[in-house]
Order: sequence, then C-alpha cells, then structure tokens
Amino acid sequence: LLSRAKPVTAQEKETKKKEQQVPRLDDFLSKRDYTGAMTLLEFDRGAGKGNDEVSLWIAYCAFHLGDYKKAMEEYQKLTEKVGCNPDYWCYLACCYFLLGMYKESDAAADKGPKGKLQNRLQFHLSQKFNDEKRLMHYHQQLQDIIQDQLSLASIHYLRSHYQEAIDIYKRILLENRDYLALNVYVALCYYKLDYYDVSQEVLAVYLQTNPDSVIALNLKACNHFKLYNGKAAEAELKNLQEMSSPSLVFAKDLIKHNLVVFRGGEGALQVLPPLIDVIPEARLNLVIYYLKQDDIVEAYKLIKDLEPTIPQEYILKGVVNAALGQEQQSREHLRIAQQYFQLVGGSASECDTIPGRQCMAACFFLLKQFEDVLIYLNSIKSYFYNDDVFNFNYAQAKAVAGNFKEAEEIFLMVQSEKIKSDYTYLSWLARCYIMNRKSRLAWESYLKMETSSESFQLLTLIANECYKMGQFYYACKAFDVLERMDPNPEHWEGKRGACIGLFQLIIAGHEPRETLRELLAILRNTANPQVEYIIRTIKKWAKEKRINLN
Repeated sequence: LLSRAKPVTAQEKETKKKEQQVPRLDDFLSKRDYTGAMTLLEFDRGAGKGNDEVSLWIAYCAFHLGDYKKAMEEYQKLTEKVGCNPDYWCYLACCYFLLGMYKESDAAADKGPKGKLQNRLQFHLSQKFNDEKRLMHYHQQLQDIIQDQLSLASIHYLRSHYQEAIDIYKRILLENRDYLALNVYVALCYYKLDYYDVSQEVLAVYLQTNPDSVIALNLKACNHFKLYNGKAAEAELKNLQEMSSPSLVFAKDLIKHNLVVFRGGEGALQVLPPLIDVIPEARLNLVIYYLKQDDIVEAYKLIKDLEPTIPQEYILKGVVNAALGQEQQSREHLRIAQQYFQLVGGSASECDTIPGRQCMAACFFLLKQFEDVLIYLNSIKSYFYNDDVFNFNYAQAKAVAGNFKEAEEIFLMVQSEKIKSDYTYLSWLARCYIMNRKSRLAWESYLKMETSSESFQLLTLIANECYKMGQFYYACKAFDVLERMDPNPEHWEGKRGACIGLFQLIIAGHEPRETLRELLAILRNTANPQVEYIIRTIKKWAKEKRINLN
C-alpha cells in the first residue's frame, strides 16, 4: 500500500515495538516458564553465545523442570574445567541425590565447600543411608534459618513424623505469610495423617493464587480419591492435563502413575514397571496389582529385597508374606508376616491408627488368637461397613469365637463374587448355617457347586457338622451322597448313625413322619447286611403307628 487513510499513533508504535522485542530470560523465569527459558538459552548456545553462565542457567532450568539427568550433565561439564567454582560440586551432588545416585552424591558433596547447602545435603544423605549417628551430627549443625528448618521438616516427613513437620511449617508461615507454597507441604502432611478434608482446606489457600500448580492439583486429586472415588480424582487430573501448565512436564510420570491407581490398576503393567526406580510408590502399587490378580509369586519377587522404612512398606511385606505362606503352607513366611504386622501395630506412631489396628488384628489372626483379633476389629468396624475383605475376615473371627449368628450376618454382607466363590467363605458360611440350625441353606450351598474336590470337602463338612448338631436329616443326605461317591466304611457308619438319629427324631415328633419314606430310600442305597435289620425295625414301628410307607 502506498498510502494510509489513518496515521499510526505513538501508542500503536510503542505496542508494535514491544511485540517485536525478543523475550528476555528474566521474563520466562518470573513466570516459572522453565521450558521457554531453556529454549531461549539453547538458542543462544546454538548461535555461538554459549558460556559458563548459559550452561549454569540451562542446568538451573533443567533442574526445576525435573530433568535432573540433563542438569547433571551440564554440571559435570562445568566441574571438569580447571579451576571451576567449587559450588558446582554441591549443585552436581543435588542432581545425583534426586536421581537416586546417593554414593555419587556423597562423593561430590565432599568436594564442595563446607557450608549450609553441603550440610543440608549430607543431612538428607544420612537419612538415605540409614546412618543415625551421622544424621544426628549434621542435625546439630542446622541453624535457625528457613532453608535449614525446611530440611529438618522434610526429614520429619520422611520418617513419618508428620505432626513435627506441620509444627515447623506453621511456625515459618506465621513469620512469612507470603510463603504460600508451605501450605502444600502442610496439606501433604495432613493427607498422610488421613485428615483429607483438612488437607483440602489448607490446599485451597495455595490454589487460589496458583491454580495451575501440578503438585497442588495432584494432591487435590489424591484427596478426592480418598474422600470420594477414582472417577472424582481422575476428573481433577484431566483438568490439569487440559491446562497445559509449564510445570506439567515436571510431573508427567507422577500423573501417569496416579491415573493407574485412580483407575483401579488399569494399565498397571504398561505404566508402573518403568517407574519403579522413579516414583517410590510405583513398586508398592505394582505389588498391590499383582496381589489383586492373585499373582503372589510375582508380588513376592518384587518386594522380597525391599528394606522397609515406612509403615506402608512393612504392611505390604507382611501381606505378601502372609499370602505366600498360606498358598505354600509355609510357616516361615507366616512367621515373617506376623512379625511385620506386630512391628507396625505395636509402634508408638501407628498403634492408634486404623492401619495399625488392622496390623494387630492380622498379627493375632495368624497367631490364631481370635478373641484378641475381635478387640481390634471391633474398634474399627465402623470405618469398613461395606468393605468385603474386612467383613470376610471379621466374620471368620466371629465364627471361630463361637458368635455364629453375628458371623452369618456379616458373611452375607459380602458382595464380591470372587470371595463368595472361595472355599473358605463357603465352608465357614455353611458351618454358620448349621450352627444356627439352618442346615437346609448349607445343603443348598453344596447343590449349587460343581463337582470338585472342594464340593466333596464341603459335603464332608456338612455331613459331620450336621451330625454333631443333631440335624440328622441333612446329615443322612450328605453321608448318602458321600457313600455313593466313595464307598468308605466310615461313610456307611456316619450314614447309619444319622439314619438312626433321624428315626429317633421322627419317633419324638421333632421331624415329620412323612420323612420315613425318604429315610428308607436312603437306606436302600447301601448294600450292607445291617440295612435290612434297620429297615425291618422302622417298618415294624410304622405298622404299629399305622403309617403308610407306600
């Protein structure tokens, strides 16, 4: 165009000038856009403007993006230069630490200058090495400054001392109200203490200012998972993914991991194995997945070499050993499981928590001390009203303790088809029916089963328990089937006793006289000389009482 109808104003010139300006590094950093900052720095390096300062900033951005490997590579190049700044060794040690390379981190930290950063790093390394003496040495050198106190709080958190961590964070927040991110740490501690609603309230303070924080939104999703369900939690993570936050790159593995958990294990075998050495919970959740799939051997392989340091790891090792011990009839594995449960349930920090009481119940269950099992399960039953696994174990404990009426009611609350088809469930429920004088229901449970070794075991149980309880009608029927399946002399003896017992009940008027016809039919199924004598006796009595047996 050779002419304009409207002249360019000074304001438009200024706006255009701003739009044409190349973004500065400070602009990206102030917005926490480390990806943008990294792109700019890599461009400068490619354009021949690379120097130590550019390398330092690239390492800084990579570190904040969670790309510790790249940050490590940059610091390694800087430390290889003659006369490098000794601080670089501490920065490199931080990268090693976050990559789980603790020995390398320790060696690099020793090359760095003595100072607050080095002391904090050595403090954390002592925790990783489980070196209490060394931990206390560096603990004593911590000062009453924010960075050192934050390090102390994080160690409290890692040692499951959540209330102590909360106290430190709250004290710092009182003096520095603009340190909003500390609310996320406080919320995380409350999450670990099972105060999910309190965690949500504290988290909301931070999210008002930073609605795109991936860590805060992920924690919010975890709270929703605990308070509501997996769908509610997944909805929160979907909102996060749609935001395209710059910090999303940092937590992509964490989000992938948590989506598997929220979806009840869907995609576990694809997502979790590569994350085992990246996210600590990945190994535990993969073990849980294997347990749910009844692949106990794989679960054991994955956890056998894990040295537990937190209650969840002790509990999971206990569960895996208990499952393997029961499957393989291994007393050693059951003993190990019992010890793990006792360690958690007896610890000062866990004894009054729900998992702690569950552990003590499991410990006494394995020791077959069911009165003690019930003490612990009774104290937490209100939290597990609709939990099938809890009700299954609770009902068994009630039954062993002789509370068959309550046990029957609790067994019938179980909804899981997998549990309801389990022989342990079927046999205990049948025993409860018989003890509650409902033998017909136990017999019907047997009739619904397909022919197998388990159905034979259930039939034997029904025959013997009905006999002991004087419920001879169903004892007769059960021993009759057993005798036809396996002509064992013991089955005839049981059948003979049950038939005579049933005859006595009919004489006493406790069973209908019409049952005599069925009783005779059952007796005639046996080719034994004693049968004819018993039949003659029954017929003689029936004739005296003018009962028609035809």
